[in-house]
Amino acid sequence: MAAINDSKAPLEHADVERSSSSENSSDLDDSYEVFKKTEGLEYDESEAKRVLRKIDLRVVPVLFVTYLLQYLDKNAINYSSVYGLKQGTHLHGDQYSWLNSIFYFGYLVAQYPSGYIMQRFPIGKFLSGITFGWGVILITTPACHNFAGIAVNRFMLGLVEAAINPGFVLVMGLWYTSAEQPLRLEAYYCTNGLATMVGGLIGYAVGHINSGTLARWQYVFIIFGAVSIFWAAISFLLLPDLPSTAKFLTERERAIAVDRVASNRQGVKNTHFKKDQAWQCLVDPKTWMLFILAIGAQVPNSALTSFTSIIIKTFGYDTLGTQYLQIPGGFVQFAALLGGGFVCTKWPNSRCITMIVANLICILGAALLVGLPDTNKWGRLVALWLCFFQGLGFSMSLTMVSSNVSGYTKKQLTGAAIFTGYCVGNIIGPQTFKDSEAPGYHSAYIAMLVGYIVKLLSVVALYIYMWSVNKKRDREAAAAGPLSEQQKREAIEMGMHDMTEIDNKGFRYTL
Repeated sequence: MAAINDSKAPLEHADVERSSSSENSSDLDDSYEVFKKTEGLEYDESEAKRVLRKIDLRVVPVLFVTYLLQYLDKNAINYSSVYGLKQGTHLHGDQYSWLNSIFYFGYLVAQYPSGYIMQRFPIGKFLSGITFGWGVILITTPACHNFAGIAVNRFMLGLVEAAINPGFVLVMGLWYTSAEQPLRLEAYYCTNGLATMVGGLIGYAVGHINSGTLARWQYVFIIFGAVSIFWAAISFLLLPDLPSTAKFLTERERAIAVDRVASNRQGVKNTHFKKDQAWQCLVDPKTWMLFILAIGAQVPNSALTSFTSIIIKTFGYDTLGTQYLQIPGGFVQFAALLGGGFVCTKWPNSRCITMIVANLICILGAALLVGLPDTNKWGRLVALWLCFFQGLGFSMSLTMVSSNVSGYTKKQLTGAAIFTGYCVGNIIGPQTFKDSEAPGYHSAYIAMLVGYIVKLLSVVALYIYMWSVNKKRDREAAAAGPLSEQQKREAIEMGMHDMTEIDNKGFRYTL
């Protein structure tokens, strides 16, 4: 029989009645027709697992490769920086730092428009299209020979890539239950670490190119861009838009896929923009906690994505060493992300605790970078590798959007808010690397430490807020008595009517 999420909260009868009787089509989920046609659908756990495996085999590999390429492509500037990028584009002073910030100005500008487009149009086709777009932009980068040209190129790259992160968060909510999301999200997000390893190897290989008419830095962009263009065509064919329309599933399997996701009490997808949900997003404390968390997380992130080659070179290693010594940091990130995904799947309410532990390790690494003497190059290198735990904390914050925010307009706006903070942090971060402070970059290491502390405080505040709301609803539930099966089903119905987690009293935050 179909599994339905348990809940202890009493439903407001008037709210259920309004939600259930609503004839306004804008309230109904895009998969509502399939949901109602198959209401009461009988299927056992083994059949549900077969459907889940088919979804995993189709969706996760596409997200995995796309995210790997996205991370490599936006950080191609890091791998090319030691192969003459500055000389080839005639950069001087802090212009390299500005190139890293300018990317996120483009990312910031596109955040809300891309979120609106993803709500209104087929998300799989849109994400595949922008993969093609950034491949084209990247492959044209070698044509840039001055700061103005490459600055425009970086802005456009950020503009196009802006939809990937929030888009993948929405994809998680389309296909997976709340309990299943952490491991699947980390399964593609761990490519940040894998990309660091792969990028280091490619960078090392490029260093051995001794022929051809192009400079070595130009080969990095051509290789990464060409692969992205090729993959965009594959993604267009493979990445589905909705469970209710997925051609790789049978009609019965589509019904099971919709029923599984409906059990989240968040619905699947609604293409109608709702002003009341936009206002609720604005006044919801979670939105601002996640926004501040993202800023704190991304100030140090810029050091690890765009300046790792330069940082390692300041430790006294040669050009090729700056490439292969990034590989252990990538492995740390890869292992931390996958390990964190397994932990949060086995213990579903351990997400905030996992974020806190990962962030404490980052604080240790940043503190060592600030405090260790310049002569202790191995100690400083290990400290840098410890900071690669940071991806686990931020990626888990994304599951707070996919699992703990409902109402599709509110979900996509909350995702846009967290990635607005992501952009702000990544704009600030590169500016802490002052050319006048080279090779010490002491201000940058202090900024990393402050960012991790701000992130830690935000996670703690978010945990306390969600825990207190859950406890309040539990107390109300205890006073009203246990829910009947009909009331549990009505809570799911409310989700399929695009009701937010604040209005749906049957909702519980996953901690």
